[in-house]
Amino acid sequence: EEVASALQARRVPSAWARVAYPSRKALGAWTADLQRRLNFFSSWIKDGAPKAMWLPGFFSAQGFLTGLLQNFARKDSIAIDRLSLHVHVLTVHAISEVPGRPEDGAYVHGMFLEGARWDRRSRHIGEARPKELHCTMPILWLCPSLDLQPDKDVYEAPVYRTTERHGQLTTTGHSSNFLFMAPLPSDMPPEHWIKRGVALVCETD
Repeated sequence: EEVASALQARRVPSAWARVAYPSRKALGAWTADLQRRLNFFSSWIKDGAPKAMWLPGFFSAQGFLTGLLQNFARKDSIAIDRLSLHVHVLTVHAISEVPGRPEDGAYVHGMFLEGARWDRRSRHIGEARPKELHCTMPILWLCPSLDLQPDKDVYEAPVYRTTERHGQLTTTGHSSNFLFMAPLPSDMPPEHWIKRGVALVCETD
């Protein structure tokens, strides 16, 4: 009965949401998103690993990110707690423009910048345009780095799975919503973007 009522109201039934990935989408958009996820993994199985990974498509995006660090640590015999992900923003948006998979880390796509926009010309974050809630980011290269030192000319943008921006602590010790901090080039002090609530999200509502 609860499922039927939710479907009539075009909401995702709570019985489905409890065992699904975090999402704030309405039923129609949620169903289309689920189908896209299935197509993503079906294509991976059929055609091999893609040149750029659709980060929002992973049920456990945190597990994927941890795997990037583990692979790098094992290859170079480095303690994983000395590694962190460095973010390089590429100049391309389309997967077809990516030459191939990187030797370390991974190219990822499907991220949105909330509260600001990505300035393609200057290649740093800039003020959001009027009435523009989200800006589609170019493809990112998540590269494991050893003893990474913070750069003063960046804004450490929190990366969330949804626009809800909060989650619960899971049994693995990770947040169910927060993923990592992404240092993005900026010509403004961090406080400027903090006041605007700038963050990266993996899906819009």
